Amino acid sequence: MVGPQDSRILGPLFGDAELARLFDDDATVRAMAEVEAALARAEAEVGVIPRDAADRITAAAANFVPDLEALGSGTEESGVPVIDFVRQLRAHVGGDAAQWLHWGATSQDIVDTALVVRLRDALALLAGRLDGVIADLAGLADAHRGTVMAARTRYQQALPTSFGLKCAGWMLPLLRCRERLPGLRLRLLAVQFGGAAGTLAALEDDGVAVMEALAAELDLACPPLPWHTQRDAVAELGSWLSLVTGALGKLGQDAVLLAQTEVGEIDESAGGGRGGSSTMPQKANPVTGEALVAAARLTAGLLGTLHQAQIQEHERGGVGWQMEWATLPTMVVTAGSALAKAAALLGRLSVSAGRMRANLGPGDGLILAEAASFALAAHMPRPEAQALVRQAVRAVLADGGHLVDALQARTTAPLDWERLRDPACYLGANDALIDRALAAAAGTSG
Repeated sequence: MVGPQDSRILGPLFGDAELARLFDDDATVRAMAEVEAALARAEAEVGVIPRDAADRITAAAANFVPDLEALGSGTEESGVPVIDFVRQLRAHVGGDAAQWLHWGATSQDIVDTALVVRLRDALALLAGRLDGVIADLAGLADAHRGTVMAARTRYQQALPTSFGLKCAGWMLPLLRCRERLPGLRLRLLAVQFGGAAGTLAALEDDGVAVMEALAAELDLACPPLPWHTQRDAVAELGSWLSLVTGALGKLGQDAVLLAQTEVGEIDESAGGGRGGSSTMPQKANPVTGEALVAAARLTAGLLGTLHQAQIQEHERGGVGWQMEWATLPTMVVTAGSALAKAAALLGRLSVSAGRMRANLGPGDGLILAEAASFALAAHMPRPEAQALVRQAVRAVLADGGHLVDALQARTTAPLDWERLRDPACYLGANDALIDRALAAAAGTSG
């Protein structure tokens, strides 16, 4: 194997066969053949090449089976796969039509446009999975709006919150990723056609017309001019993939922390059926959450390399272009794998409302300190209320007991002490915030 995505052993953890098929050798060749055929039809429409030649090229491209070993050797010699690809396809076309193949194009036109055609399919798959994860999280947010748990800030318990609000927080970054998709598609899914130096010189006055006709044939946008060394849209895709996996990595990190033995508030192991240890039968390791964190960090690291690939030389370069080949497919496949794993994790997630409630405190009421200080501030100056609560907190930490009892012993303020004891009564705008998140999710689509 070269990377874990290609391994039959590690692939199920890191890879995604459905997306990987869009970037394998067969898919690459099919896409390049599709672009060459579309170019021939576009040029025939404009009157650059004979119609019967375009028909012959289209028919031949549909059943072309290349010699992949020869393609590999040709790529090593020239730095691009298109030169030997065109040689082989010309031989397959045969006759007078063969001379019209690849007319006025350059290697990068074919490689980049073939990539865009496959990225369109990849984005459709990713968008569908993203929709599914958002819907799962929306369902959990609504179902668990009343499941009270400890909010944790800087690893420490802070205030009561709900698991539903936590799920809404996991959902919203993914929702914003979905909202970014239409603009990303608009900028990324554009035909590449510029000829040897981006001037379309070989086609003289027909160059722009052919570019527009090729875009129409492939149902892609037609940019103002060729983007051979303008790689911002490719880098933007990489950034989007990193945002998606980063949002899922945050979900995964929280899931791992909530599944710790001492916390035990969720279980992603399907009742102990996953994440086993070779020597410790009691363990159910949070392997899916871990995989989400690993995917996020891997994609973030590759994003730096992809951004380096934006630095390209003059009108056409080679180094940055090849760096894209080495990074972008891995990023797409990793994001697809992360989305699939997130859906699987959410589908089998077991939420322990009892453990969440039991962990609030535990039993000492200190998580209610802010609630108590604001309740007391209705009956005395707030600095005085805060000082009283700090005094009661110190007493509980030193001698045990419950915060509410310690406060009752120190003040005659007429508070609803039983209400103050209940963490569920200090959830603030929990329901309204969840409703806002669900409304946002309902109002967007990929």
